[in-house]
Parts: sequence; C-alpha cells; structure tokens
Amino acid sequence: MGLISTMKKKKIVILYGGRSVEHGVSINSARNIFQYINRDLFDPILFGIALNGTWYLTDTVSKEIEKGKKLTVTLNPEAPVFSTEEGDTIQADIVFPVLHGTDGEDGSIQGLLKALSIPMIGTGVAGSATSMNKLVAKRLMKEAGLPVTNFLSSYFTDARQYTFEEIVAKVGLPFMVKSASLGSSVGVSKVKSKSDFESALKESYRYDDCVLFEEYITGREIECAILGNTPATASLPGEIVISKEYEFYTFDAKYVDDKAVTIEVPAKLSASIASKIQEAALKAYQALGCEDFSRVDLFLTEAGDIYINEINTIPGFTNSSMFPMMWKERGISFTDLITRLVALAEERYQKYNRIQRDYQSSLKY
Repeated sequence: MGLISTMKKKKIVILYGGRSVEHGVSINSARNIFQYINRDLFDPILFGIALNGTWYLTDTVSKEIEKGKKLTVTLNPEAPVFSTEEGDTIQADIVFPVLHGTDGEDGSIQGLLKALSIPMIGTGVAGSATSMNKLVAKRLMKEAGLPVTNFLSSYFTDARQYTFEEIVAKVGLPFMVKSASLGSSVGVSKVKSKSDFESALKESYRYDDCVLFEEYITGREIECAILGNTPATASLPGEIVISKEYEFYTFDAKYVDDKAVTIEVPAKLSASIASKIQEAALKAYQALGCEDFSRVDLFLTEAGDIYINEINTIPGFTNSSMFPMMWKERGISFTDLITRLVALAEERYQKYNRIQRDYQSSLKY
C-alpha cells in the first residue's frame, strides 16, 4: 500500500447527505469520519448534498445542510474547482463519498468524480452500480458459483405480475419482498401469508421500479469486512444477533432501537466456518468489481450452509456500524482505517492514470 506524504496536508472532501432514503444514516457516518480523521495528515472539507440534490459547503456535519454555502464546479478534468457564491474555492486532493443508497452508492456520484478526474475513495462506477442493484448482483454472484438464495424479480411496468401462489411455488413461504436498489432494509418486508403480500409489494414498489422475491433463510446474520485491492483482505466475521421482537434486521433495528441487536465481533464460529465465510466474501467482492472496501452480508444456517445476501460498497461508519468494528478487532483504529482508505484510493488512482486514452489514427474529424 502506498504511503501518504506528510509534507503537505491532503484536502479530503467528505461528501455526505444525498438524495436517498438513507440520507440520515449518511449524516451519522460522515459525522464520525469528520471526528476521527487524522488532522495531522488531512484537512477535511465538508460537502453536504441536500435532499433536493443541491450541494453545499458546510462548517459542520449537520442535517441542516441548506444552511451552508451553495456549490458549483468547474467542468475541467485538468483543474476541477468547487466554488461558492461567496468566493470560496476548493480544489480537492481526494473525495470520500460517505453516501448510502440511491444517487450515492449506485455509481452516479462515482461517475461524476471520474469525469472530473478527482481521486475518490471506494468502488468505481461499474462495481457500485452492479453491487447496488440486488438483481444484477445476485445474477453475477450466481454466475460466479457463489451461494445465493432462490429468487424471482418483477418490474412495476410488467403487464403481468407474479401471483402469491407462483412466488411460494418458487421460493417457499415465508419469503422476503425487497426493493432492488435500496439499502438499510428500506422497502423490505417479510411475507408470511397471502394477506401480507399486497401491502409488502406496494411498499417495495414505493421506492423502486424493480422488486425481488427471495427465499427466507432461517439462520444467523453474519457480516464480513473487506479492505484492499491487490490483494484484498477479509476481517474475521462478525454477527448481528437480533432481538426476537423483530422478524428480521429492519431499519429501526439497525439505527433506532439500541436494544434491538447484540453485536458479536468476532462471531462465535469454528475456524473452518469462519474461513469459508471469508473466502466467499472475498470472491463476491471480486465478482462484483468492488474496490478499496466493502461489507459483505451473509446468512449462516444451522447445517453450516452460507448464503450471500448482499454487498455494501459504502458501509456505514456510525457508532453501531459493523465495518469499523470488525477492523478495530483486527487492531486497526477508526482513525487508521480512514488513513488506509485514503492510501488505497491514491494508489488505485495512480494505476488508473497509466491507461492511455488518446488513440492516434488516420481518422479525419
């Protein structure tokens, strides 16, 4: 991994908020990163994206993003400059998108930053888009020989929708209904009977044009953190032990109810099962083209079978988030973890710039 020069502080833009149902989660993640980033190495700058999509320069990480100064950007990849009406100008050395969900984790922001040739922490356009879309991700992982649950998919514009009976015949009962491109369990429901089905479907379509119907797995909720590129490294798995008051790992269980879950890092697993989970998590990370860091969520059955649920290319950095916890258990503090992510992104950006983009030919234009 490349070393970060200490001769001059790097200007790190922490990009947070966003047009997403996970807007609030992003704010909480960014607040921790802003607090724990190494100020001897980095000069953190805060860019907040309001719910309407407007960008602001803010003094603190706050839900009141609109109180900041509106930002514009010069569309020049050789010298992109962010500016405010008040005369502030910022040239970022690197951007850390701490954005969860739509328009932040799906390749949209990544494409903008790539077009501006600004170094960025995290997975690029292709890996972000494929990982965010649960349908595409499941198909790619299945093609790679990785264990995923049985599933069906449907679009809002389909003339004919699956019936409850057709879904049960394919994936069993109970089953999960999920919006295809959201995170944090938004747009997710557990269907136990026909009376649950219509409301669950309506809830998922409320947030997405594509929904998945997935086999429900009775098992343990396991997570594995991945860090690096060539090679990537897997943490020891952690476990989310959910209160019996919850049917599954809901949004409230994740972020609202502090008594909903017990976190075990590392999970109580045999060495062979832990190794099996790490291997599957690394293969999934590679199959979806992830870069720098991600968190892989899995299920572990009583029989010892594992199923990959999904991959989060920008996992949470909140006080209850597993990703930093799993690396802390490996001896990497929150501050050192951020420093490592910057170094990984810089190293990858330098390798990317090796590629030639100008092709000399006799073409007349």
